[in-house]
Amino acid sequence: MTEAAHAAAGAAAEHGSGGLPQFDLAQWPGQMVWMLIIFGILFFLFSKVFVPKLGGTISAREDRISGDIAAARKMKEESEAQAAAVAQEVAQARAQAQKLAGDAKAKAKAESAVRQAEEEAKLAKSLAAAEVRIFEARDKALSQVSGIASDTAEAIVAKLTGKAATAAELKAAVKA
Repeated sequence: MTEAAHAAAGAAAEHGSGGLPQFDLAQWPGQMVWMLIIFGILFFLFSKVFVPKLGGTISAREDRISGDIAAARKMKEESEAQAAAVAQEVAQARAQAQKLAGDAKAKAKAESAVRQAEEEAKLAKSLAAAEVRIFEARDKALSQVSGIASDTAEAIVAKLTGKAATAAELKAAVKA
């Protein structure tokens, strides 16, 4: 194998110097031409194909983001408007409920006052009737007091003296 390696090295030495081709100044003009051709092709591709596509993608993304932000702002404004409307409806409902409660309270108070007045009138009527009965019973009792006093006096006199008192004497004693 060493002989084959020596043969290959000898063949390479016959073709030129033994250095790297990129450092061989004789090959630089051809390398520069190919470098300019590849650079031109890459420049053309980047300027006409890749950068516009990338710019379009970026622009589309910016448009989409700004559209999404605008839609979000619009939804936020709509939700705030709906929240304000709901708050106003709640306030109206609360005011209406308070009004209804106040009206019901006033109505109940008025009905209570009417019932109380009716009951007081009934009580006053019953009290007046009771007072009339009391006065009649008192008058009747007072009218019978003189008769009771005269009967009692007659019984006392009869018990103490053993004889009955006359009606005139009893009448004079009760008056005294």
